[in-house]
Amino acid sequence: MLTGKQKRFLRAEAHHLTPIFQVGKGGVNDEMTKSIRDVLEARELIKVRILDNCEEDKNDVAQALAKGARAELVQLIGLTVVLYKESRDNKKIILPKAAK
Repeated sequence: MLTGKQKRFLRAEAHHLTPIFQVGKGGVNDEMTKSIRDVLEARELIKVRILDNCEEDKNDVAQALAKGARAELVQLIGLTVVLYKESRDNKKIILPKAAK
């Protein structure tokens, strides 16, 4: 679980990223979550854009993406989802320590 401080840090890190996945009419599927999982292993932090033609609720989509990719939902702002998952082999982002 991420702390508020860590989420703020990740939101700042994600600010300049461009979304690399899009959720459209078909919604979230296994193929997409598998791809997202692979990309998260390489990048740790990504943005996903929910298109206007997506028929599902944006909050449900964000939760489904996070669960399917086994990632943390950092932020849902407008139709953009920010996901974070610590990489096993490719660690780049050093999170602020959680306060004890």
